Amino acid sequence: MHELTTGGERRHEDRLATEEPLEIRLAWPGAPARRVWVTMRTPGHDFELAAGWLVHEGVCAPGAIRGVAYCTDDALSDEEEFNVVTVTLSAPPQRDPGHRHVGQSSGSSACGVCGKDSVAEAVAAPAGPRWTGALPAPDVVRSLPARLREGQQVFGRTGGVHAAALATAHGDLLVVREDVGRHNALDKVTGARVLAGDPPAEACVVVSGRAGFELVQKAVAAGVGSLVAVGAPTSLSVRLAEQSGLALYGFAHADRCVRYA
Repeated sequence: MHELTTGGERRHEDRLATEEPLEIRLAWPGAPARRVWVTMRTPGHDFELAAGWLVHEGVCAPGAIRGVAYCTDDALSDEEEFNVVTVTLSAPPQRDPGHRHVGQSSGSSACGVCGKDSVAEAVAAPAGPRWTGALPAPDVVRSLPARLREGQQVFGRTGGVHAAALATAHGDLLVVREDVGRHNALDKVTGARVLAGDPPAEACVVVSGRAGFELVQKAVAAGVGSLVAVGAPTSLSVRLAEQSGLALYGFAHADRCVRYA
């Protein structure tokens, strides 16, 4: 690469965040595996991403996931082999993924709701049980971005990925995940809990970027109590947080945070 500064030009190597497609297939007793989603992601924790995405979309309950594996379809090329995963459920899905996510639907690493069939379906977020435990105090909220930053190893090397974490009311981080897609990072967090047999709900989710609608939607689906973002929320994300009883913070830094809901 060429680095251009006021002092001149310098050539050196640089590390880039990896971005590749991931196809998620779904199977259950009596139904062969079929594609339900394709997204761009940073490879790693792929099983978690798939499990978290299904839970966030309301396709299945956390306990319904019987297994996740890379697809062994003979038709796949070597390049595709680790870019296709199949999630097997113990029972039919709660809502038909073939209806809400047609076979050709796909998403970029920037958007978590691109495959929705209508505006109404995008706004209607599946909701987990409402969090009834303690929420982080303001001083804990302000400390969370710095705690998250300590766990952003890929960002430290590349500067090209987002991060999300699940935290207790005391600010202890339970899971930290990174991805080029902010929504993928949160899918991986929830998926990590689900595949470990732990409840996806906790006091707080903290994210490295803005509080977009798709992140609030996923937090509500997981049943967490609050969402803390380094950046700003949107009008729709505030509306959904208010309707869902989710505490929403933006512009969280060491000396300041803003509560919107």
